[in-house]
Amino acid sequence: MKHLTIISGKGGTGKTTITAALASLATNHVMVDADVDAADLHLILNPSVLREEPFYGGQVPVLDNEHCTECGLCMESCRFDAIKNASKRFLIDYLACEGCGFCVHVCPVQAITMQEHRCGTWFISETRFGPLVHAQLGIAEENSGKLVHAVRQQARSLGEEKGKDLIIIDGPPGIGCPVIASITGVDLVLVVTEPTLSGIHDLQRVVGVARHFSVPAIVCVNKADISPENTGMIRQFCAANGLEIATEIPYEPLVTKAMVAGQTVIEYRPDVMISSKIRMLWETIRKALA
Repeated sequence: MKHLTIISGKGGTGKTTITAALASLATNHVMVDADVDAADLHLILNPSVLREEPFYGGQVPVLDNEHCTECGLCMESCRFDAIKNASKRFLIDYLACEGCGFCVHVCPVQAITMQEHRCGTWFISETRFGPLVHAQLGIAEENSGKLVHAVRQQARSLGEEKGKDLIIIDGPPGIGCPVIASITGVDLVLVVTEPTLSGIHDLQRVVGVARHFSVPAIVCVNKADISPENTGMIRQFCAANGLEIATEIPYEPLVTKAMVAGQTVIEYRPDVMISSKIRMLWETIRKALA
C-alpha cells in the first residue's frame, strides 16, 4: 500500500476540502482523519460507524480516600498543586495534574495508584467513498500524537485485510507531535497552503518538518488568486527549495455551498474550474506515488 498525507502548516487552508475531493477520485483506498483534535472530515463523508473503541493514552493518579490517612505528603510534594484538601478530604484536580506519578511514590500507605485513562475514541466507518478510520479526542485531553498513531495502525490493518492500494490521511495543521505522527513513514506529503503571510511562514515550517523525516513533498496553492503577490512568493520559495507546485487552485465560493450540502466540490459541481484543478492534482499525485 502507498500512504499519502495531506497537511498544512496552519488551519483554514482548505486541506480537508481537498482531501475529501481527492478521496472521491481515488479507488480501492482507506481514508484516515488524523486531525483528531478537531476532526471534521466526517462532516463531508457522512460515515456509518461500524466499530467504536476507547483510546487509552496515558495514566492518571487515583486516590482511595478509604485508605488515605490525610497526612498531606502528596499535597506538599505536588509541584503542580493538583492535590487539594477540600473539607478534610483530599481530591485530585485532573486539570492541573500532569500525570507524573510522584504522589504515588510519596504516599506512605499506597492510597494513590496510577490507572489507565481514557483520552478519546476511535472509529472504523463506511462512507460512499470507502472505509474511514477516524477518532475523537476528549475535551482538554492530551496524547493526540498517540491517537494519530493508533488510527494509522488501524487503517493499515484494515487496508491489508481488504487488499487496498492506498491510504489517504487527512493530517492535522501545525508542526507538532500529531503532524509528525501523521507523516512518519508515508510515501508522499501534499502540503496545502494559501497566499497569505501566515500561510507562507507555516508552509516553510511544515516543509522543514517533512524534510527532517525524509518524506517527499509537493505543494498545492489553494485560493491562489486572492493575492498574486504572495502566490509569487510561494513560487519563489518552492523553486529555491526544489519543491513541485502540483497545482494552483483559484478561490471558489461554491466550495462552501458544497460543504453545506455535505458533498465534495467535485460531486457538487464537476464542471467548474476548481474541480478540473483537483482532477489535475490527483493525476500528479498518482504519478508521484507510482
